[in-house]
Amino acid sequence: MSNFYLDKDSKIPLYVQVKDNIKRLINEGIWKHGMKIPTERELSKELNVSRNTISVAYQELVSEGILFCQQGRGTFVAEADEALKKESRKERLMKIVDLCLDEGLSLGFKIDEILAIMYVRAREKKDILNSVKVFFIECNKEQVEYISKQLSQALSILVEPILLDEILNNPSQYSVISEKADIIVTTFFHFEQIKNLPIPHNTELIPIALSPQLETIVKIARLPAEQNVALICHSETFANKIKSSLQSAGINHLQLTEFLTKEIDDQTLEKVLQKYKYFITSPGKKMKLAKILGNLHNKEIIEFVFQPDLASINLLKSTLLEVKRKRISL
Repeated sequence: MSNFYLDKDSKIPLYVQVKDNIKRLINEGIWKHGMKIPTERELSKELNVSRNTISVAYQELVSEGILFCQQGRGTFVAEADEALKKESRKERLMKIVDLCLDEGLSLGFKIDEILAIMYVRAREKKDILNSVKVFFIECNKEQVEYISKQLSQALSILVEPILLDEILNNPSQYSVISEKADIIVTTFFHFEQIKNLPIPHNTELIPIALSPQLETIVKIARLPAEQNVALICHSETFANKIKSSLQSAGINHLQLTEFLTKEIDDQTLEKVLQKYKYFITSPGKKMKLAKILGNLHNKEIIEFVFQPDLASINLLKSTLLEVKRKRISL
């Protein structure tokens, strides 16, 4: 395809280049809103790249709302009227409120009385919805709190982090948690393990998929070739996840040396890290690492961030909505 420009010698992953090309085609009006775009197989053949490269690019663009998929029909360029859709929802709500006010006035209530009743009722509903309990269970200490915060922001509800080892080593604690929980969230990696634990029939168990943040991948891809990079994590499990993600993204131009903070004290770490210019670390450790290193002149620290994919967030939102509906109907 003459409209695509890929540099296969670039350090930027091919799927990122494909994404950028598609965004450019849409912005230039070559690919128009609502247009059906080539299938993964067709585009991979045209560009002479792997189908997986196109698949990752398409998935990222779908999660960003730039493309959308229809089962059995294909992939399309999304419409550019999301703001209008949100405004339409607001207008519908305003009409419902107006209808409620008109009905209240016709029944002889004053405006202030209607407002007071609506406020009390809204507070009651809010209290019911806020009582929904959601827990996120994960084996990795570095990830469990960070992902819980991301889920809390996405769902607008508190998601409490739980380490897998804690409940496996203390079954009574898990029993208390599962009885309180409306929704238990875990990764696909631990889904079967959690599924085999006793779970109350009214508790939803939802697996989610985690993927590296695109910004993280791009930053690492742009590091100079053959550089010695210090990979600093608390656990070997998280370090291996990072290395696997980099390999999947086609980033193999760096010399990674692994340092596990659970096995090495800060003073020793400070000495061995002085010769490095580039650092990759797990979420939340950037400030601590900066303090250990002291002088950050000509040094770059990159936090490797994983995040739930859009499909997982949407599944959680729909499950949460269903739980809330059941609560309100009681």
